[in-house]
Amino acid sequence: MPLLHAIPILRIFSIEKAYCFYLDYLGFTLDWEYRFEPGLPLYAQIKRDSVVLHLSERHGDSTPGSATFVPVSDIDALHRELLEKNYTYARPGVETLDWGRQMQITDPFGNRLRFCELS
Repeated sequence: MPLLHAIPILRIFSIEKAYCFYLDYLGFTLDWEYRFEPGLPLYAQIKRDSVVLHLSERHGDSTPGSATFVPVSDIDALHRELLEKNYTYARPGVETLDWGRQMQITDPFGNRLRFCELS
C-alpha cells in the first residue's frame, strides 16, 4: 500500500489574518472550511497547485512556530510575484544554501514556510 502525500496542519489564531496571508498574499485558494457548530474553532483546507495545507484554530491540532518545506520549480518567479503584492508584513528574500535556493516566509502565527528550488 503506497503512501500518497502528507498534509501539514498549521495552527492559526485569527481566520481573517490567516486568509489575508495565505489566500490574498500567497495565492492559495480555499477548498473547504469546517466548524463543529457556529462560534467554535475553524478547520480549513487550502490549496495552491499541488500543495495542500490545513489551517486550524483548534487547540492541540498543532504547535505554532512549525516549519513546512515546499519545493518549487522557479523560486525567482514566486519571489517576484510576492514582492509585487506589496504585503506590509513580509518582504522575503531568497538565499542560496547547499541544497538549493530558498525563500522563508513566516505567517502571522509564527509558522515558517520554506519555499525551495532544489539544486
